[in-house]
Amino acid sequence: MSRTDLPRGHGLSMAGEDYLEAIYRIATKNGSDQVQDVRSVDVAEQLGVSKASVSKALATLRDAGMIEQMRYGRVVLTEAGKEYGARVWRAHRVLRTFLHDELGVAAEVADEEACLLEHYLSEDTMTRWCDYLETQGISIKS
Repeated sequence: MSRTDLPRGHGLSMAGEDYLEAIYRIATKNGSDQVQDVRSVDVAEQLGVSKASVSKALATLRDAGMIEQMRYGRVVLTEAGKEYGARVWRAHRVLRTFLHDELGVAAEVADEEACLLEHYLSEDTMTRWCDYLETQGISIKS
């Protein structure tokens, strides 16, 4: 399946999804109900990229309606950005948990491979996978 044929109706590139996921994770402190503004330097640190790369990605996310950027560079997720970021982060957690806990893949490898796989599964597949894991008594870790 090519990147343009992804089933989830992805509007962002893999890199865009990674940036959005990082912003979401920072903004929600990995799932907190209280959403915070995010500094671009925090995104750069989390992803291990330059501030220039973050600046370019933020422009793309802003154009896609996923974020708003405030004065002094603070980033705020839009509702669409929160929803999309939450979906990507959920997919990452499901995949990482399954790979590590169920298949015994080393934690670092499971995290890296979950980051790759999260971009290719449809929302329907992720929902079915989560439902299946729940019926097996497997809880998804943050």
